[in-house]
Amino acid sequence: MPADRARAESAFNEGIKQMDQATPTNAVIWRVDERGVAYVTLNRPQVNNAYNGDLIAALLVAFDKLAGEPLRAAVITGAGRNFQAGADVKWLDTVRRASAQDNLRASRMTAEAIQRLNTLPIPTVALVQGACFGGGTGIIAACDIVIAADNAIFSIAEARIGVAGTIIIPQLNDAIGVRQVRRYALTAERFDVKEAHRIGLVHEIVPLAGLQAAGERIVDHLLANGPEAIAQTKTCALRLAWGNLEDDAFAGLIESHAAKRQSEEAAEGFASFLEKRPARWNPAQKPTV
Repeated sequence: MPADRARAESAFNEGIKQMDQATPTNAVIWRVDERGVAYVTLNRPQVNNAYNGDLIAALLVAFDKLAGEPLRAAVITGAGRNFQAGADVKWLDTVRRASAQDNLRASRMTAEAIQRLNTLPIPTVALVQGACFGGGTGIIAACDIVIAADNAIFSIAEARIGVAGTIIIPQLNDAIGVRQVRRYALTAERFDVKEAHRIGLVHEIVPLAGLQAAGERIVDHLLANGPEAIAQTKTCALRLAWGNLEDDAFAGLIESHAAKRQSEEAAEGFASFLEKRPARWNPAQKPTV
């Protein structure tokens, strides 16, 4: 086994070990106020809150801890200038180089984090600023209400590096409809907050300085309603949704997600991203002689 792959597998296996132990880190921080409102912050601002094994593990820990709290609502935010700029591609490349079993496990834990957010029995509010790419669009599609700052920008970007965002497609289908998914997940193009609002990914646009206040206004509306009525309404909505997957369908999405990451196309996609060049399938890539 090449030395670089051995190092990658060793690093990834250590990450998986930490994930299995559900060790909390500061990659996600949370608090619960006296009203029973949880504030959950993605906290890797130095890399635009890109997700890796630590952030996924910390999200699952947060959901476990919050499950024991008498909650009324949850507010999801990103630290720094951006909400969540997709996956940490260096980490994904490490996952790609790992064993098939560990690669599958990473996809399963990522999918479980999105699915648990989607099915929380309380209303969830996402406050989005700056970049919201790839998995970030899955996070907000899994939330009930999305308020975005006027500087927000979006992209369902997975196909650009030769992977498939299958584990977030059900939530995106619910949020923006199949027709819009068929455009934006296939082109991987970036679109601004006005377009995100037009297609239904975002409910409301506010000035960046007013984002937190807008979130509190929504929380006030939620707290004025009967918590059992809210839970029943949300359960009914989810029962009829794309994201309400049977176990077999959920497992199939995870398996296809993991398999695509270890494909030759994905290997080229990661290499092109990390080497800052067009991928070989891009006509902009000049042929080598």
